[in-house]
Amino acid sequence: MAVGTIASRGTGFVRNAAIAAVLGVEGVGGVFNLANTTPNIVYELLLGGILTSVLVPVLVRAAKSDADGGEAYAQRLLSLAVIVLTIASVLLVLLAPALVGLYASPTMTHDERELAITLSRFFLPQMLFYGAGAVMGAILNTRGRFGPPMWAPALNNLVVIANCALFLTLPGTTPLSPGTITDTQVLVLGIGTTLGIVAQTVALVPSLRSVGFTFRLRTDFRGSGLGKVAHMAKWVLLYVAANQLAYVVVVRLATQHSISTAGRGYAAYVNAFVLWQLPHAVVGVSVITALLPRMSRAAADGRLDDMREQLNRGLRLAAALLIPAAVAYIVLGRVLATVVFGHLRTSVDQAQFIGVLLAVFAVGLVPFSAYQLQLRAFYALQDTRTPTLINLWVNATLVAVDVPLFFALPDRYRVLGLAVGHASSFVVGLVICSRVLSRRLGGLDHAVVVRTAVRCLTAAALPAALAALLVAGLLHGLGSGLAGSLAGLALGGAVFVVGYAVLARRLRIQELDELLGPVLARLRR
Repeated sequence: MAVGTIASRGTGFVRNAAIAAVLGVEGVGGVFNLANTTPNIVYELLLGGILTSVLVPVLVRAAKSDADGGEAYAQRLLSLAVIVLTIASVLLVLLAPALVGLYASPTMTHDERELAITLSRFFLPQMLFYGAGAVMGAILNTRGRFGPPMWAPALNNLVVIANCALFLTLPGTTPLSPGTITDTQVLVLGIGTTLGIVAQTVALVPSLRSVGFTFRLRTDFRGSGLGKVAHMAKWVLLYVAANQLAYVVVVRLATQHSISTAGRGYAAYVNAFVLWQLPHAVVGVSVITALLPRMSRAAADGRLDDMREQLNRGLRLAAALLIPAAVAYIVLGRVLATVVFGHLRTSVDQAQFIGVLLAVFAVGLVPFSAYQLQLRAFYALQDTRTPTLINLWVNATLVAVDVPLFFALPDRYRVLGLAVGHASSFVVGLVICSRVLSRRLGGLDHAVVVRTAVRCLTAAALPAALAALLVAGLLHGLGSGLAGSLAGLALGGAVFVVGYAVLARRLRIQELDELLGPVLARLRR
């Protein structure tokens, strides 16, 4: 899973760098990110949260109790997702102007708004393929196949990278702007981006066949046991709705024209967020994906001690790599963002700001991943009510921190306030979730997890300080452009990684060996 995710996220790096280079982080780049975010937001609101949090536990129980091993149940779930999201896609394409109006800042220009509406109409059908892919991935996970869903996004990334290369060959005016972009350029952006999501979903079909699953469109939902999903889903729907209401605040603030034109608006926020997600995707998601079926089986059998042990193990494993990753982002964020994004239509100054934003996001990396892992314990217990109530506090914190900071800071740094709110909200969520879950499971062994976290932070501190000094010296000698940043990233990153590995071994952080051992063994083959 980790190798597949690294491949997917690695090509994702290249994809986002290509988009930023071709479109920039202001004007068309900002509009593209807004329009491309819209289907993700609506998909999560309608079905995404339900699929990712509810499906694995119910599929595990269906496989245990149904005579056909849950085959018909899985077919009905996939059919329901396809039907619901097909109807939703058609309706929302028609309602695209209202949808863009909801998320876009009132300060957006007429040309920006019109381009956002046009691109949204191309992107909204992606919801169907996101949903179908989520169900397919859940079916594969419950049958012990974790790799294919991790590898599939790489195909999407390759399609988008090729599409960016094609975009560069198209005739058009310079500089590129929402008012001057040609119809052909819009078609290439819209169709090519959506084809990437289609390819990502279709790539899972051979894996489904290899585990013996055959899709058949079914409408015999009555009396099929899907009522349990509906009961659980109503709380998840509230959970996702609260998330999206909070995100409306973030998007409307970040798309204000005064900061977007400087490249310090929503596009910068999205690019920093994508980089920030990489360690969680490689480590956190891999750990969650592997542990959720196990925790679900333990919960189904009433083995709460085993479930608590799996959860604590997951928290320690995640800490072993996510803590140094967060520290590395703080130390190396500016040079990393410059190397990834500082090309063509994105200036070095704009790329460096993405790096500063990444460093602020990094503070919330470990709390976010730990919080997400703990929420899965509730879902394994088929409790969707408690995570929703906890998440209301998370979203309240996000808005309560974001809004005052955004308006208190100067224009150049307003988006940094949004990142602070994001990090703060998950610190609050982790504290509340830990207390509630500890009561539910009879304790979480916090002391063991905290000891692992302290050792990891100790192992990262000295290498981080040495890497920071080295990077500062290289930027002073070679300049802060691509050459100095590339040297700083390569040498500073090497010092940090080697230093952390050596000190982690001296401090006997066994979780690091447990995580990296299988990956290194696979890479040696």
